Amino acid sequence: MPTTLLQSNLPGLELIHRGKVRDVYALPENRLLIVASDRLSAFDVVLPDPIPGKGEMLTQISNFWFAKTAHLVPNHLLDVPLAEVLPAGTDLKLYEKRAVVTRRLKPVPVEAIARGYIIGSGWKDYQASGSLCGIKLPAGLKQAQQLPEPIFTPSTKAAVGDHDENVSFDAVVAAVGPALAEQVREATLSIYQWAAAYAAERGIIIADTKFEFGTDENGKLYVMDEMLTPDSSRFWPADSYQVGISPPSYDKQFVRDYLETLDWNKKAPGPNVPADVIAATAAKYAEALQRLADITVD
Repeated sequence: MPTTLLQSNLPGLELIHRGKVRDVYALPENRLLIVASDRLSAFDVVLPDPIPGKGEMLTQISNFWFAKTAHLVPNHLLDVPLAEVLPAGTDLKLYEKRAVVTRRLKPVPVEAIARGYIIGSGWKDYQASGSLCGIKLPAGLKQAQQLPEPIFTPSTKAAVGDHDENVSFDAVVAAVGPALAEQVREATLSIYQWAAAYAAERGIIIADTKFEFGTDENGKLYVMDEMLTPDSSRFWPADSYQVGISPPSYDKQFVRDYLETLDWNKKAPGPNVPADVIAATAAKYAEALQRLADITVD
């Protein structure tokens, strides 16, 4: 059975960051312990109700993609058994599928987003201006339509409770310099194109996805945090995809669609989510994990 963890508690380890989903602890030798909780965020607000087993599923699918794409871009994972770093007395079963030991990197201060389809905030920006992140798009595109080619559409990294904002590539250059900006763009599109082709063979469209990158002390670029999960991506079943509508999805769009029916200003505190929406969302995550990685949730 999947475990449930709303917030980790690891006495003796230094908690250096508690994000929307992940809790990050410092380890010796310039390493981190990253724990994926079952917290759910939508519209950049952490909701009060967890999705049982979500952190386990997110970690397993991330680890699957990290392994599959290591030939394209190196990643932050280290091959260190959890039992060696967890405090004595910790329930290993609670953490074994949701925690990883990684390199401690310097984060690149940008959300690296690849889009193959026009949806979400990108669709809203396109309707308003005909462009996205400074990239002029063809006229007459419809909602959820495939773009002529995948595009890199970065955004700012928002603090908890704030909203990310789409920015131009020039803004990334200004933030990190031209060489690193180009590296991040190339890595983002390279991974997305490879993963989109892989997923298509399994009947899933990856409409868009967000990556996090970091550099080591030598300036080497790594992809980190999570990768191609239902939290960081829009996964659409290919057999029900239609241009012109927001397709059903394997990700937390299911929760977003529910929240859009509420009279809520998208600011904290977030509303409670009904049990049936929680169960349906967990089932969507599990189906994505099974179809993409052939991993079945017990």
